[in-house]
Amino acid sequence: MAAIQLDLLKVSEWGIFSDTKKPLIIAGPCSAESEQQLFETARALKSNGVNVLRAGIWKPRTRPNCFEGVGADGLGWMRRVQRELGMKTSTEVANVKHVYEALKAGVDLLWIGARTTANPFAMQEIADALKGTDIPVLVKNPVNPDVELWIGALERLNMAGLKKIGVIHRGFSTYTKAKYRNIPQWQIPIEIKRRHKDILMICDPSHISGKREYIQEVSQQAMDLGFDGLIVESHICPEIALSDAAQQVTPSSLSEILSHLVIRNVETEDVEYKENIDELRARIDELDNELLQILSDRMKVSAEIGKYKKQNNITILQPGRWDKILEKVFQKGKQNGLSEEFLEKVFKAIHQASIDRQTEIMNE
Repeated sequence: MAAIQLDLLKVSEWGIFSDTKKPLIIAGPCSAESEQQLFETARALKSNGVNVLRAGIWKPRTRPNCFEGVGADGLGWMRRVQRELGMKTSTEVANVKHVYEALKAGVDLLWIGARTTANPFAMQEIADALKGTDIPVLVKNPVNPDVELWIGALERLNMAGLKKIGVIHRGFSTYTKAKYRNIPQWQIPIEIKRRHKDILMICDPSHISGKREYIQEVSQQAMDLGFDGLIVESHICPEIALSDAAQQVTPSSLSEILSHLVIRNVETEDVEYKENIDELRARIDELDNELLQILSDRMKVSAEIGKYKKQNNITILQPGRWDKILEKVFQKGKQNGLSEEFLEKVFKAIHQASIDRQTEIMNE
């Protein structure tokens, strides 16, 4: 299928962010729990320079009998924040009813959660409900690392006429034990940016981290990769939050986190930097050419092995041989400062390509 180029407006034309310098900050509680809780959090955030409030009104929970949000009543509390504090407001919508309620209440920005992004039927219904509006919409990545599913959600909104579209990277679910609640897999949002270089890209360090103590480091990783901003869960008293208590920070803690962020430049006019970086990139290009030739030679040898296996009726997979390869690679890699995690990913891909080629030969 031919790639679709998204027709998007620049962030400066969105009319929601008063300051389009990086990083853009959207912050507020995971859930609006009471009018007092929401307003006090918003007021504290406003005093710390945050101008866009986020709050969950409807909370899709994994299991029933959990706090699932206050519903439409919370939209009235958000209107008060708009009126009295002059802040913009944003919330998550998961179905057409949510869209209509949020639009009716004058919410300034919508975002679509990971579970909804993963459902093309739900995305199409939301896109249809938003036709004729120009409200900004941010789309979280689907639960699983599926680039095409994520891009498909963006395309549905764009084809419905929406041009103020951005993405939120909140990491991906994993069944394995990991440091973070959702593993970042930064290469996925990087691929989105490669295809659509002008799209607004926001990081959600709260959902990636799962714990407030990791929010600083995840936020810095996002800044190092050139993300445009952050959407952070902030609660006036996180310890008693009704949802995601462990990953929320107080407004003052958020201010402290933001004050320590190092913001990188995309480019520089420094002549010495440009000369040095061009020289290093030229060397990278040379090494890439060498790698391609080596990989080509290796695949040719794998093909020859496949022919001998076929002639002698031997199975393609030889687990003992694969274990020995990895063991040797890890040992040599350690001597050269290469991590086992990196080497395993690279050589697994090479091994799988060799198996695929030998499978073709077996079935010729």
